[in-house]
Amino acid sequence: MSIIKFGTDGWRAVIGDQYTFTNVARVAAATAAWIKDSEVSKNGVVVGYDARFQSEAFAKLAARILAHEGIAVRFADSICPTPAVSLGAQQFDAVGIVITASHNPPAYNGFKIKAPFGGSASPAQISEVEIRIPETYDYSQIPSFEDFTEEGKIELLDLNARYLDIIRERIDLQRIRETGQRIAHDAMYGSGAGLIGELLGELAVELNCENNPGFNGVPPEPIEKNLTELPEIIVSEGCMLGIANDGDADRVAMFDENGNYVDSHQILSLLAKYMADTKGMKGELVKTFSTTDMMRKQAEKYGLPIHTTPIGFKYITEKILEGDVLVCGEESGGIAVKGHLAERDGIYIGLLVAEMCARRGKSLSALVDELFEEFGPHYCRRNDLHTTEERKNRMIALCKAEELKEISGKAVTKVEHTDGIKHWLADGSWLLVRASGTEPVLRIYSEADSPERAQQLVDDVSAMV
Repeated sequence: MSIIKFGTDGWRAVIGDQYTFTNVARVAAATAAWIKDSEVSKNGVVVGYDARFQSEAFAKLAARILAHEGIAVRFADSICPTPAVSLGAQQFDAVGIVITASHNPPAYNGFKIKAPFGGSASPAQISEVEIRIPETYDYSQIPSFEDFTEEGKIELLDLNARYLDIIRERIDLQRIRETGQRIAHDAMYGSGAGLIGELLGELAVELNCENNPGFNGVPPEPIEKNLTELPEIIVSEGCMLGIANDGDADRVAMFDENGNYVDSHQILSLLAKYMADTKGMKGELVKTFSTTDMMRKQAEKYGLPIHTTPIGFKYITEKILEGDVLVCGEESGGIAVKGHLAERDGIYIGLLVAEMCARRGKSLSALVDELFEEFGPHYCRRNDLHTTEERKNRMIALCKAEELKEISGKAVTKVEHTDGIKHWLADGSWLLVRASGTEPVLRIYSEADSPERAQQLVDDVSAMV
């Protein structure tokens, strides 16, 4: 049988190739063994699933195996976002399992594991699951899903209702409604479909909420190039702003009232200002190595500690569990704030930004302008350069040896090696070169005081490869 390894957040594979019922059974059996051996929770599991092809069927198989192995199962009665499962895990002090491949293309599915605190299981916990994956697992004689529900070993649960109730408690929806402005939501055919509509009613303008396991041919990753329809809808419908979520709704992307993209760096900085300045809250700021330097300036102004982690939300989660984190996030749209989950939640974050606009009485574009006036303009760019393994390794070696002394006409003044190689330049801009660990892709990131300068940095270093 194939060796199954989890990535940064779950095991993912192509449906029908490595992602099969047999392999899902193996992972479910290993998860059950880990729960029993480690006693990570005595309260069983909460199982949910996304809108992908056969996700419900894969989830029901996992639930059957867990129940058969003596684990109490609470099972989502419909498609639900990953944060809803994380919330369920937290509320029941249980392990969460989500059948999802998040933002991956439609050919993929996956298996995420959440710890009882309501966030992703740690790398050490995942390793304990991996070492227990059997070579095979025969589930042919296990009772049906319906048999287990009749026996009470699998309990159906409306996870979406529980999740929406928490959103209503933690977001000032009334303040948003009082603006009388509409909010556009692009669910990208994912598991967040319809939820903002349930929360905001007629003020919600919903798109791509239909059931479409093929995601209309576009990977459900909320990045600007995948969201061409949303800005047009925002302008034509006169919306306050637009929110987009990935396939399992834990990531967020946003557009302002003019249909302009507001990147995750700006969202993080906006939330840091809102939580610390407007709300007067205290705590630490945490950002990944590829995230805007504006947050460092904000930490200095607000008198808050700041931490920079390697790239990946699992490193941020460690900081959340260790300390008192106010705002934290990564460049790819995974953001969390104090008072909610130790987990990314794209729907919550999108609505929190809407609450900020309503409370401040300013448009999203005006709030971004305000940030730039206060902390200086910061523009970030990124290029995922598909190249050969040889060229990727050669460029990484060049950067590790600190042989780049000048980039785009500016001297390199400092080099950091936290995760990839970040070059700080004399004008305060930076350029990060980082290799993908799974494919021949070289990721090149930059930040500068103008979009043209940020793009130039990325283009010039890309040309070197």
